[in-house]
Amino acid sequence: MRIEAEHSSNLTRRSLLRTVIGGMATGVMPRGAWALSQPVSPLMTTLSNYMADARIRALPAEVAEKVKYHVLDTLAAMISGADLPAGKAATDFARYYGGKPVATVVASDIVCGSIEAALTNGTLAHSDETDDSHAPSQSHPGCAVVPAALALAEQFEAEGMQLLRAVALGYDVGTRIMMAFGGANFQTETHRSTHAVAGVFGASAAAASVANLNAQQMRWTLDYAAQQASGIAAWQSGTDHIEKAFVFGGMPARSGVTAALLVQSGWTGVDDIVAGPDNLFVTFAPHAEPSSVVEELGHRYEVVRTNIKKWTVGSPIQAPLDAMETLFEKHHFQSEQVQKVTVRLATEQAAIVNNRDIPDICLQHIVAIMMQDHTVSFRAAHDKFRMQDPAILSLRRKVDLMPDETLDRLLPQRVAVVEILLTDGSHFVERVDAVRGTAQNPMTQNEVVAKCRELIAPVLGEANGTKLINKVLAIETVKNLRELRPLLCRA
Repeated sequence: MRIEAEHSSNLTRRSLLRTVIGGMATGVMPRGAWALSQPVSPLMTTLSNYMADARIRALPAEVAEKVKYHVLDTLAAMISGADLPAGKAATDFARYYGGKPVATVVASDIVCGSIEAALTNGTLAHSDETDDSHAPSQSHPGCAVVPAALALAEQFEAEGMQLLRAVALGYDVGTRIMMAFGGANFQTETHRSTHAVAGVFGASAAAASVANLNAQQMRWTLDYAAQQASGIAAWQSGTDHIEKAFVFGGMPARSGVTAALLVQSGWTGVDDIVAGPDNLFVTFAPHAEPSSVVEELGHRYEVVRTNIKKWTVGSPIQAPLDAMETLFEKHHFQSEQVQKVTVRLATEQAAIVNNRDIPDICLQHIVAIMMQDHTVSFRAAHDKFRMQDPAILSLRRKVDLMPDETLDRLLPQRVAVVEILLTDGSHFVERVDAVRGTAQNPMTQNEVVAKCRELIAPVLGEANGTKLINKVLAIETVKNLRELRPLLCRA
């Protein structure tokens, strides 16, 4: 009986091996074959080694400077978001659930667990449309990457330079994976949120770098990031920006910190989630281009291609406001002289901002504000009561938004054409191809600081805001990220 059993067992093992080898040849793997160890692919080897070395790899000076701007811009988004509905909901969550006091909830008196802090600060960072965006991947890297890196930097008392390198890594990994998936086409085809999926990989990479994980641990972190990758495009139906803030910022920041801490605490996982059966690309995007994930790593830094918004409104409204600002400067007209404003945007972009209920993503309302104020401040963009102001409503009726299919071909470049007809018959046209704050037309340090000062001062005070800005711009001199805590808190 024992001989027969062994013979049967040997046949079973041989049979399984033949099936697996045959499956590998045909690209089809049988269920259960996952139990056989597979060699780590060259793609994963390159990626995980790059991630592990990021904390000690020097950044080019211009890249480090750009990372500082994005850290500062994201902190300003968190702080200004604290008094908005999503920010208040997130802060209430952190106050209720608490956790071990190791990380700061920005613009509050709360110090809590790093997972809770990442979730809360990520939600704060996208409480509105203030945070940065990366057009090629259709994602908002900062609102997920920066809160995740900051939470663990506080927990592990990391230096400022390590934070900078971790954030740069997060932008590189999250956006590259989403670009490999297909960018905006991924969301259109799958109904999954590009912002959430890119965010979880970016946040995981940044958090793992702060946690000093080695290459093997980086592979497991990516595995746990993949298991948590989620988010569906249903957020577009929301009207109060709370779920959107969670999907873009809170959820991926939380998941990234969770992935890194699981591995840091001793958990193991799948060695190579980008290859083998049921891998990341097969699951999410079968037509993906996996090799693009490591394309030009260390040479092309995605943070440099990430936009900082000059205007604290939705991305499709940036170009129209740039155009209107230029028209005011050139022609010096007043709102009462305007008979009609026509704004042309790409079809998809126009749909996002057409007569929305939320003021900062409603193009007609924001253009009316611009006509009356000749600028759009953070306060004005978020003043919902002005949506019922008779003077604004009168101006809003003059605004005509025209979807333009000829601009569709230029996406992800967000081009706008604004035409203004005055009551005396004068007709002005302005086209914007490179939005201020994009890689093609970047903001200066003074412009970034001016934006952040406007967002921070009303919440934390002018003096505290200035200290925080100066600290971040010299963050490579910070020896312990907990030094930022007094500057981020609100009594």
